[in-house]
Amino acid sequence: MILASASPRRRELLEELGIEPKVMTQDVDETPRDGELPTNLVERLAILKANACAASLPEDLRGETVLAADTIVWSPDGEVLGKPSSPEDARNTLRKLSGKKHHVSTGVCLVSSVHGERRSESFVETTAVTFHELSDEQIDAYVRSGEPSDKAGAYGIQGRGRLLVASIEGDYYNVVGLPIARTMRALEALGTDSDRKWTIAGLLKGVA
Repeated sequence: MILASASPRRRELLEELGIEPKVMTQDVDETPRDGELPTNLVERLAILKANACAASLPEDLRGETVLAADTIVWSPDGEVLGKPSSPEDARNTLRKLSGKKHHVSTGVCLVSSVHGERRSESFVETTAVTFHELSDEQIDAYVRSGEPSDKAGAYGIQGRGRLLVASIEGDYYNVVGLPIARTMRALEALGTDSDRKWTIAGLLKGVA
């Protein structure tokens, strides 16, 4: 499998299942289109990255499945909250999220060859996350930890950021960066030549 993402969290989720992907990142224009919904944006970006990666594979890797994913955090009014550009930006984002519900959406795209025919599957998974009310002291302490600096929405639920979360509705792993159960079901449904062993039953038995 080729993982078209530099996210260590996505790689770790796959490795925990016994899948060791080759990482091949792709740079694409991530500028939102006018009026584009967050869920449409994140699926479009995943498709762009997967197709760009598949098109650039060397001959010896062209039978491999490409997995691309993109995750965004967005507020109820549709504002996309990206990675903070500075500590103050992180503080401002966390103040916006304090005591409120927001959404985390991950677009996933799989591209592979099945009996010589190129096929793809894509989907979007969305999880609702509600934060506790955060004091300025708590926000400052979290920003000083450095954890928010490379995280969409300025927090990581798998790290210290779990202390900010009051509740979630949906897939926890989607918030981490990859809805792994749904992704593997999409891979199984794709019926790829090279990854046929990665069925849900096979993964549950630990045979990957």
